[in-house]
Amino acid sequence: MQFLHPEFLYFMLPPVVILFGLLMTQKETQAHFFSEDVMQKLRVSANTLTLKARNALFFLMALLLVIALADPVIKEGQIEIKAKSADIMVALDISDSMLAQDLYPNRLRVAKQKALQFLEYEKLQRIGVVAFAQNSYLVSPLSFDHAAVAFLLKNLDTNSLTEQGTNFMAMLEVLNKHADKQSKKYLLLLSDGGDKSDFSKEIAYAKEHGIVVFVLAIGTKKGSPIKKENGEFVRYNGKIVISKLNTAIAQLATQTGGVYIESSIGESDVKTMVKEIDAIAQKKELKSEKIEKYIPLFYYPLGLAMILLLIATSSMSKRKRVAVPPVVALMVLLGMHTSTLHAGLLDFKELDEAQKAYEKGEYAKAQEVFGN
Repeated sequence: MQFLHPEFLYFMLPPVVILFGLLMTQKETQAHFFSEDVMQKLRVSANTLTLKARNALFFLMALLLVIALADPVIKEGQIEIKAKSADIMVALDISDSMLAQDLYPNRLRVAKQKALQFLEYEKLQRIGVVAFAQNSYLVSPLSFDHAAVAFLLKNLDTNSLTEQGTNFMAMLEVLNKHADKQSKKYLLLLSDGGDKSDFSKEIAYAKEHGIVVFVLAIGTKKGSPIKKENGEFVRYNGKIVISKLNTAIAQLATQTGGVYIESSIGESDVKTMVKEIDAIAQKKELKSEKIEKYIPLFYYPLGLAMILLLIATSSMSKRKRVAVPPVVALMVLLGMHTSTLHAGLLDFKELDEAQKAYEKGEYAKAQEVFGN
């Protein structure tokens, strides 16, 4: 047997022993004024614990509680814990087309919210974030600390990073650079698809480097103008540009072994994407660790301490049985009699008259008055 928290024994047992040592050795208050012989004659015999006996029980109870806090255990063996993860990189499109307002308040804000929702649902995977447009930026490396990744994502200043054009190849190259070379790589792409119609180069690169792409499309097929920070709309040859969802990006997902899903209001799209990724992604073992397995024993001293507490407190005092006097019993019996009695307002005068007649020897008259 061993203790998982022996510090309780080191720091709590000495004060407990000292405290109860003082309690056990101190004299009763009366012992300071009377000798032991006199005290023996003054004591009343009772079926209760003495003060010292009760203090001894409390001392044992305190010892057992300290032992329970020290967490006694028996070593059972070792178990091996393995940490596995599919390692998913989230790529956030921050190009100027993501400022289109066909989704409220705009595509970029919706994409960030979807990425944060994905972090909440995919709690057991290492996740990193890349922001990309014409260039790519590593926002967070792969990490199990989703709170830190979410913090970096929330504080990403996309207003200063939005650029014209969407370079998917540069984003794939950054992903391949920061991912494990020996295993499959999984990418969740949040984008409106840009303006490309042919993704054959990106598909070939992804297959060559073992990248599986999942696309959560952000935008609508109807589209919307792109509003700049100064309030003007993006124009091309003098005409306002209408940015629409480019569904051609579905090729990048389906041909690399991933899934294409168009965004929707709420969280159903993110939940569906999480299920698809978990079904396809192969988790790799990151590290393994052996930990000791123990059989806990703390409840034995704890239970025994509770029993001692009941014994010590159940005999605090014992009252003697008090006999009921016969007179009191008689009064109780009379009180149970239910006959009805009547009294008049001037009955005391008649009683006085009957008493006087009785004293004079006029018994017949006294009987007559008492009978009334």
